[in-house]
Amino acid sequence: MIEIDYLNGLILISGPGIAELDGVPTLGMNYDQRLKKMVLPGRKYRDLVLECQRLKLTLRDHVRKYDREDLELKKEIVPRKHQREALTAWEEAGQMGVVILPTGAGKSILGVMAIARVKRPALVVVPTIDLVHQWQTTLQAFFGEEIGAYGGGDKNLKRITVSTYDSARMIIESKGVFFGLIVFDECHHLPAAGNRIIAEAAIAPFRLGLTATIERSDGFEDFVYESVGKKVYSGEISEMVSKDLAPYDVVSIEVPLTESEWIKYNTAREKYLSFLRRSGVQISAPGGWQKFIQTASRTPQGKQALKAHREQKSLCNASDAKLMEIWKILCNHLGERAIIFTNDNAMAYKIGREFLLPVITHHSKAAERKNLLSEFKEGKLTVLVTSRVLNEGIDVPEASIGIVVSGTASVREHVQRLGRILRQRPGKRARLYEIIAADTAERGVNERRRQHAAYQGSH
Repeated sequence: MIEIDYLNGLILISGPGIAELDGVPTLGMNYDQRLKKMVLPGRKYRDLVLECQRLKLTLRDHVRKYDREDLELKKEIVPRKHQREALTAWEEAGQMGVVILPTGAGKSILGVMAIARVKRPALVVVPTIDLVHQWQTTLQAFFGEEIGAYGGGDKNLKRITVSTYDSARMIIESKGVFFGLIVFDECHHLPAAGNRIIAEAAIAPFRLGLTATIERSDGFEDFVYESVGKKVYSGEISEMVSKDLAPYDVVSIEVPLTESEWIKYNTAREKYLSFLRRSGVQISAPGGWQKFIQTASRTPQGKQALKAHREQKSLCNASDAKLMEIWKILCNHLGERAIIFTNDNAMAYKIGREFLLPVITHHSKAAERKNLLSEFKEGKLTVLVTSRVLNEGIDVPEASIGIVVSGTASVREHVQRLGRILRQRPGKRARLYEIIAADTAERGVNERRRQHAAYQGSH
């Protein structure tokens, strides 16, 4: 016989059958000196129950605080081919695993389908308050019941609840026993140091990770596979064009720096590279950027190198020629809905002032953002300027033109921005323009991004 309890994210194990369980290496039980009991993290609940069944051990379970629920869809879903295939693959993997689909491919609908299949209380974890509200609206439409929320002042637990990652990590050690299914939206956020506790402490035996690109610069995506399940389905943008997404072109445009910008850029870049050479830091190596930050912060010369790095990046991001190119592109696509993406707020506001365009950044109030997106959807506004705030977390109305003025080296960011313009409609052909400062580090960043499969769908 085995008896299990739960305390602050840990499963406490006792009983005469514990010796048999201790011989199962895949469980990895540990003895806790403080609690004087064998323990496992909450995420091992499924494995523990299955091992007890395999060993025919009687289990007294004081951990699970949920039962099977009558979660029926009140609104029919006719899944697209990739959604149906993804759900099938996830179910065949034991209703655990990660699904990778581009922005606009209907990941939230897949989450709804998973909740309806599992029929257990479900927690959906998302990165932003905007996504909390979007998931609430979607879930309520399909299940016809009040959906709980944690985040932004809400503390409302229901059998289907949506929470931000920030709120989930605060409550998971006490509320993690009330859910049988946990859906991690934008699951590439899960390996962040503060977020790991959500996956570790929750007992949910059924798990679904959703993302457009799971790769992380730190390589910690393996934690997602360990705690949520293996990759069960991946739908590349290039494979979904025409059937589920609009066909598209990715156009790279190189523009020159002015003579004064070029002098400032070279001066700043040489100062930055000189420090790298002296310190022996390899930026391209794993963890190289973090090592540069740590090394540079220790000395006055290093701080000057940090400042020089920011200056050379700023000169590329906000060159005068980029403003001229934006104007040319907009003139070539008059009347089409376009989103202009920048890496920082300063450039977004500069573009807004230069061309009298509406701007959305993380400083924008929720009501203002909602109003601008609504007018964009209705066609009253045809152009929006944004920093990185629209990369993920906000349901952006259909657009056909994207203009990337500046960004990071992240492939994820590229795929997210491209996905913003790929919603399908008859006769649509989307275009993503990337404006690059010629003969600068931006060219190398662009070339690395072009190795991604998303570019293979471009004609």
